[in-house]
Amino acid sequence: MNPAKQFNPERLAVVLLAPVVSEKGTYIADKHEQVIFRVMPDATKPEVKAAVEAMFKVQVESVQIANVGGKTKRFGQRTGRRRGWKKAYVCLKPGQEINFAAEN
Repeated sequence: MNPAKQFNPERLAVVLLAPVVSEKGTYIADKHEQVIFRVMPDATKPEVKAAVEAMFKVQVESVQIANVGGKTKRFGQRTGRRRGWKKAYVCLKPGQEINFAAEN
């Protein structure tokens, strides 16, 4: 059974916000065959899995989700806090690959 069919297609289109392109993200992609995405704050593991499989036509082995706390920043004497966000580590099955440079 296709897991994407049990979710609303409009919801799957907005669950993934952006790939996380960083030094750590590149290292994890090379070493562990994982891709990191910034996702909506209310996204679940099954939704993220279905969204990645539907958008990139790859097979996903597992998904781990982490909440990232916002940093405390200062502007002069005023202190504030940036908004927290959620990221998903998507582990692809062996032989699968997502190439963001080749996507349209």
